[in-house]
Amino acid sequence: MALEIKVPTVGESITEVTVAQWLKKDGDYVEMDEVICELESDKATFELNAEAAGVLKTMAGEGDTIAVGAVICSIDTTAKAPAGAASPKETSAVKEEKPAVNEAASKVNYASGTPSPAAQKILDEKGVKPAALNGSGKDGRITKEDALNASASVSKTPAVAVETASHVAFSRESRSEKMSNLRKTVAKRLVAAKNETAMLTTFNEVDMKPIMDIRKKYKDAFKDKHEIGLGFMSFFTKAVCEALREFPAVNSYIHGEEVEYHDFCDISIAVSAPKGLVVPVIRNAESLSLAEIEKEVARLAGKARDNKLSIEEMTGGTFTLTNGGVFGSMMSTPIINPPQSAILGMHNIVERAVVVNGEIVIRPMMYVALSYDHRIIDGRESVSFLVKVKQLLEDPIRLMLGV
Repeated sequence: MALEIKVPTVGESITEVTVAQWLKKDGDYVEMDEVICELESDKATFELNAEAAGVLKTMAGEGDTIAVGAVICSIDTTAKAPAGAASPKETSAVKEEKPAVNEAASKVNYASGTPSPAAQKILDEKGVKPAALNGSGKDGRITKEDALNASASVSKTPAVAVETASHVAFSRESRSEKMSNLRKTVAKRLVAAKNETAMLTTFNEVDMKPIMDIRKKYKDAFKDKHEIGLGFMSFFTKAVCEALREFPAVNSYIHGEEVEYHDFCDISIAVSAPKGLVVPVIRNAESLSLAEIEKEVARLAGKARDNKLSIEEMTGGTFTLTNGGVFGSMMSTPIINPPQSAILGMHNIVERAVVVNGEIVIRPMMYVALSYDHRIIDGRESVSFLVKVKQLLEDPIRLMLGV
């Protein structure tokens, strides 16, 4: 009997998914609940499990787009397990006990395999050459996990190889690559934000010395007590939450002909992930301590890097923080994350000459930018909101006193 496996419903707004990687091949015997492939939606990557034991028959290839509810594969439940076949747990144990192969053997093993599309994309973003890796998949195939764990350092090659690569870099060849569901969705949302909102951006600058002094003085004690580093994101998140309470229009949505205000602050944090930009949400950030915010940021960023974020973790934010400064950005105009009405952009910290109390001093300065929907946020509110954030960051004690 052939049991049809259909693409499950993973969210109300998701109508199709892309086959990111088959973990089991056509004709393989699979156990019940064993992970057989990874599917990628426009918001997250999730695993598909076998609903019964039997022989797998795939009906879509890696990179194919499949509608939710469509049959992606079938399992012949009447087929018997091959003689001597090990269960998934046993197979894993055997792999752990397997002695390490020598370098020559590993390269020969890789030659018979290739990276999956998902793995190739990650390697391209990291600048890692597939030939420098030993795939852990069947026949030496490089899996997504191999790519995620790869370090850019492994791409170092002898001088001859580098010279060859330099010639390739100046070739006039071109290639086409299918856009992922995530990238297509990001593109649509960005265009919609530009076309459907009256978006403006206001700028200010923040003297980061007070926060940097606090971090320098208490970072060790903070880490010893909370087991997490003290970064800038927690200070910005707390400052934003205080400012949102004072200026609720910045924390609102346009819903039809009504404005929906929020008494809570669900802060979306823009994170660069292997598949592209994602914005996981810190729920009720206004009620969290600095340590709790730092832990949540670390947890969500880790899941983003591993492509393990759930749809629930990326929806429902009321305001977004994005930090282009980690990439060296001095100033930018961030685009609103619909249906939100505003987004705050952080940038790099640069020592500059500024005037303080009539004297020229050198201070670590950061430009901040607030993009907002002018349909419901007036200029007075937007500028006052950003000034409030600046005041709280330059006088961090106010964050503790709530003034």
